[in-house]
This record gives sequence, structure tokens and C-alpha cells, in this order.
Amino acid sequence: MPETLVDAVTAAAAEAGQLALAKAAHGVERWEKAGGEPVCEADLAIDALLRERLAGIDADAGWLSEETADNTDRLKCDRLWVVDPIDGTRDYLRGRPGWAVSVALIERGRPLIGVLEAPARGERWVARAGLGATRNGLPVQVAARHALAGARVPADRFAERDHDLVPVPRPNSIALRIAMVASGEADLVATIRWGHEWDVAAAVLIAEEAGATVSDAAGRPLAFNTPSAEAFGVLVTAPGIHAAAVERLATYPEMTEKLGRAR
Repeated sequence: MPETLVDAVTAAAAEAGQLALAKAAHGVERWEKAGGEPVCEADLAIDALLRERLAGIDADAGWLSEETADNTDRLKCDRLWVVDPIDGTRDYLRGRPGWAVSVALIERGRPLIGVLEAPARGERWVARAGLGATRNGLPVQVAARHALAGARVPADRFAERDHDLVPVPRPNSIALRIAMVASGEADLVATIRWGHEWDVAAAVLIAEEAGATVSDAAGRPLAFNTPSAEAFGVLVTAPGIHAAAVERLATYPEMTEKLGRAR
């Protein structure tokens, strides 16, 4: 993989992060999408910037972004840009640092490059398939944990069934929570809901390249550039606790209902 390709993607994400900071400094207009999810003018401006910059890097790649209407033409593409202009918009709008620009290049269903630009945290995460993951240029590695009890999870609180887990600070961005597993600052991140590929594409490559085990909530492999652009949750863990985490999630009553919902 040419180093210049990774550098170009990283530069585009860095430019997008600076645009986000500049927009935040002057205040941004916000509104809600269907379902009550927040969106702001910065999301749209960054989406437009990244689409232009990334098309200049690889014009043949398809496009999938949270802030762009999906087009099934992407399914015909061997490569795909998967973008979340601001993952963690709630934190961004509140002036908190738990947000990131997320950019991934997918090739034949698998992440090839993943970049998270988190300028409010002073962090830049970069991963290349088969070549490891870094934060601010330094390699990151998942923690060595073999017992689910005591596992650190980015969370504000737990249900009683998870009383044996340990909460650690939780950024709004799911991508940054996954990156915490990659760097050994957390041991487990799990969601039990149908989620979008743009939320996790870059982060799961970072986690995998740092040695984490990654699956959907049912323990199945993740794939990208699917027709629905969705997966049933995400489970990212230290390798030694992944099987135990899958077993525990399977006992949750909401798993059967949500997993059975047609997509």
C-alpha cells in the first residue's frame, strides 16, 4: 500500500478536523434528523470537504457517508469511502472533546485504511491493513485481559447484570470508544442495536490492527459495503474475553428481539 495514499487520507481528515474546530469557535446552527439524532452545519460542511478531497485521492471509489443520501451504485465499486464527518455530534455541540472525524477506505468489504481525527483531544489515529495502528504516530496495542469480570468499559452506568464490569470515561463517539480498546485504555465495547457502517468502519480497523477481536453483537464477522450499510451491533474486545462477552450478550433479553428484526 503506497505510503502516499495513507498520508493523503490523513491530511484530508486533518483538514476536516480543523474545519470542525473553526466552525465550533463561531457557533453552529443545529437541528434534528428523523429519530431525534442531532446534526449541525459543521457536519454538512465537513461532508462536502471530505467528498471533494477523497474523490481527488481515489475518484473510482464509491461513497457512503452519514450526511449524504445513500446511492446503491456504491455496491458496484471494489473500493468505497466510508465517512462520518463528526462522530459524536452531541459532544461536539456541547463543547466536549469526545468527537472525531472518521474516514475509512474499504476494499472488497474490508477496511484498508482507517483514520480518526480527534483534534479536540489532540489525537490522530491511523491504521493500515496488515501494518498496525498508531495514535499520534506511536503504535497502540490492546490490553492483555483474560477474565470478563473486571473488564473496563466506556460507560456512564451499568445494568445490574453487568455489575462486575468497571466503568471508564465514555466519549460520545463510538469510534473513539473502540479506539480506547485499541490503545488498552478499555477492554470491551459493545452495542446491541442495528448500527451504521460509517460509525465503526475506521475504528474497527484501528482496533483489529492493535490486536483486538472484532465482531457484531452476535459474534459474527463484520462486513462493509453491504446493501443496508448496517450491522447488528459491534463487539470489540481484548482477545481473551471475546468469547465470554459473546456468551453474556446472548443472555440479554433484547438480543432476541433486535436480532430478529428484519433489515
